[in-house]
Amino acid sequence: MTSSPILVTGGAGFIGSHLVERLVDAGYEVDVVDNLSTGSLANLRTARGKGDRGLRFHRLDIVDGDLDALMMRRQPWAVIHLAAQVNVRESMLDPVGDLVTNVVGSLRVLEAARHSGVSKVIFATSAGIYGAITSTDLPVREDVAHLPDSFYGLSKDTVLAYLRLYRVNFDLDYTALVLANVYGPRQGILGEGGVVAKFAQAIISGEQASILGDGSQTRDFVYVDDVVDAFYRSLEHGSGLTLNIATGIETSINTLHKEMYRIAGSEYRQPVYCQPIPGEIMRSSLDARRAGWYLRWHASTTLERGLERVVEWYEDLDSQTARS
Repeated sequence: MTSSPILVTGGAGFIGSHLVERLVDAGYEVDVVDNLSTGSLANLRTARGKGDRGLRFHRLDIVDGDLDALMMRRQPWAVIHLAAQVNVRESMLDPVGDLVTNVVGSLRVLEAARHSGVSKVIFATSAGIYGAITSTDLPVREDVAHLPDSFYGLSKDTVLAYLRLYRVNFDLDYTALVLANVYGPRQGILGEGGVVAKFAQAIISGEQASILGDGSQTRDFVYVDDVVDAFYRSLEHGSGLTLNIATGIETSINTLHKEMYRIAGSEYRQPVYCQPIPGEIMRSSLDARRAGWYLRWHASTTLERGLERVVEWYEDLDSQTARS
């Protein structure tokens, strides 16, 4: 283990804060970069509570903040790049804004990384890079053609090309992790796995949940702790590779909705069905065998167990709110 720090962009967000905890537990110094547009310092409470283990927070925007100066000063040996605009709907409404955050912002990260001598960048990308896949090609392997259906997917796919060129031209190593629909405690409702958080909030509050489309669309839900483990393993493995991080299992949104009511032990309420959003993929599951080969990784948390943890977390949050 090196004594140089690891820098995590988006480290105060949902996935990032869980990852920061894992890194701190492993004894790493960690620099968190986040503009707090969607992240929260509250998400880092547990990591900060682990004592003085070199956790530093920097409120900085990856697009217009001075990343070069920060990285030259801190000299991280690795960067885990999670900061992004993650809302498909927002990307369709504002393609330029999506490009600025996800492409220009990522280039700022890569430039600062190469100027400061970073050895490796680990990049979080999305199943949206693949676009709509025929049922015969599911679960999707990494070698399928990339035909994104949303500007969000396109922006994430574009960064993969930059990563390859930075590795070839500047010897900046990388691993790109294609994340399925990540879910777990602390999640907001806007990201790709946010439907789990949305349903949990509705169930706990006794309200009807809304579903975009008819609910038959499927997703591959992977628990946040398993995703964090993949990032951690990528620090030492997966050089120059793009790897799917997923369970390979399709679950329809309607099935997810009913399953969460069962787990919560609540009386079932029919959802409200709304218009689907442009660019949404109807079926999605990813083949993660390559991650098993190169990272020795596999998803170990069942959907049932993961949903139990989410429901428990929201119930505790509701109790804390009621007491305050």
